[in-house]
Amino acid sequence: VQLTESGGGSVQPGGSLILSCTVSGVTSSVYNMGWFRQAPGKEREGVACSEWRGSMLYYVDSVKGRFTISRDNAYSLSLQMNNLEPEDTAIYYCATAIRCQPGTVAASRQTYWGQGTQVTVSS
Repeated sequence: VQLTESGGGSVQPGGSLILSCTVSGVTSSVYNMGWFRQAPGKEREGVACSEWRGSMLYYVDSVKGRFTISRDNAYSLSLQMNNLEPEDTAIYYCATAIRCQPGTVAASRQTYWGQGTQVTVSS
């Protein structure tokens, strides 16, 4: 299973970015998918996720109202990030086969990860 991310970059506070992720190497199974991020010196945290049907979406409190996750199909995910803040600076990772439920965006023992894409918010 391979996850390929794109769309990171540098923006000023208040700016927007969109991240995209495509999963390959999966023949039939459909999993929960989501976005995680890791800032320098901090642990990796779940940001937003889509359960496998794509109908249930969850967000960590710090990004609610600013980030929108969307599942284009079973193996494609995007994250629209608006009104970005310096605290959003991190490496963002796409992941599949995760735990995705109210209050929980977390990895599991089966989780597959993308290579990560840098998002920098700075004036």
